[in-house]
Amino acid sequence: MVTVRLKPGHVQPVWAGHPWVYSQAIDRVEGSATRGAEVRVVDPRGNFLGRGFYSPGSAIPVRLLVRDETTAIDTNLFRDRLERALAARAAFGIGTSPETTGYRVVHAEGDGLPGLIVDRAGDVLSVQFLTYGMKERASMVLDALEQVMRPRAIVDRTPLNVAKLENFTAAQGVVQGESISSLSFSERGLAYRIPLELGQKTGFYFDQRDLRWRVEALSKGKRVLDAYSYVGSFGLAAARGGATDVVCVDESAPALETGAECARANGLDAVMHFERSDARRMMQDAHGSFDLVVVDPPRLAPSRGSREQALFMYARLSELGCHAVKPGGLLIMCSCSAAVDLTGLTRALATGAVRANMDAIVLERVFQGIDHPVPAAFGEGLYLKSLIARVLSRSSHSFAPADHE
Repeated sequence: MVTVRLKPGHVQPVWAGHPWVYSQAIDRVEGSATRGAEVRVVDPRGNFLGRGFYSPGSAIPVRLLVRDETTAIDTNLFRDRLERALAARAAFGIGTSPETTGYRVVHAEGDGLPGLIVDRAGDVLSVQFLTYGMKERASMVLDALEQVMRPRAIVDRTPLNVAKLENFTAAQGVVQGESISSLSFSERGLAYRIPLELGQKTGFYFDQRDLRWRVEALSKGKRVLDAYSYVGSFGLAAARGGATDVVCVDESAPALETGAECARANGLDAVMHFERSDARRMMQDAHGSFDLVVVDPPRLAPSRGSREQALFMYARLSELGCHAVKPGGLLIMCSCSAAVDLTGLTRALATGAVRANMDAIVLERVFQGIDHPVPAAFGEGLYLKSLIARVLSRSSHSFAPADHE
């Protein structure tokens, strides 16, 4: 088996449990490694650290799956990891109640399967293969899913840009089981039906379940704006929580149509309104007419190189959110960019609030749900963070810092 030897000074993170081997950490590759092949990773002295799949040319050439020399990476391993993931979720009540039949089953590194995402939507599974090595073993993955979960269908939702980057052709649509046209599931008793042609992620943002619960609890008697709403899941939660008026804004007509259908199916359409518009313009023109504003934009920092531009955009969105919410109201700012940490998002919120002549007081911090686990050594895995803040008018004597004068 080909051996990947690390440079001195780059061992500690991998030894501590970080599942990625970055290209700059590699001293040399001993042997002829082909794309997707299983390789060993060792420290400069040859001490074994783990095994994973090889992606030459990638910024992350190896993602580790096992930490011993003997465990076979085969269907049995995928089945064992899947069963372990399901048991971990069941321990917290996920997957055990008809109230919630949509959730993440396998969260890549968090479940010991880097390069693989599996979501459950009722009796259908959505999968994403995010590395060439995992794609090469798709038949093993599908066999394990069939053996353990017996789904009605399995749908491949691998992003085309990821497949291109990893140099493989992504399968699209149903790859196993019955022909289907939509994903139907429930979350905390709310029913969803998502057409397959809606392309975001695996079909739904299951990672925001905890924040939707908080929005529901905070919405009674309030006028709510769900910016970048997709199918309006925050809006649905707000409406069920007793909001008097909910406006869901997105630029995707199919997403808004789906959201309106979900609102009708749940008997919440009387207070919900779906508008196709630029969320930024909607917030700018709102002039403090909302009691609660949720700003959950698409990923703005897909890489570390785009972090500064993303922080600028988060500050701008925070400013617009402050324009939209009444003084004393609530602004919820979200980031799904791993490159933007909680501190960065909080500073962007503060900057945006000052520009809007407001103060933002952070009341709560919410992260991805427990079906999106993160290894302790893998800080990059904590990609989703949200701030719930109260927005207050600044005193008239506030002033700009000297470097802005």
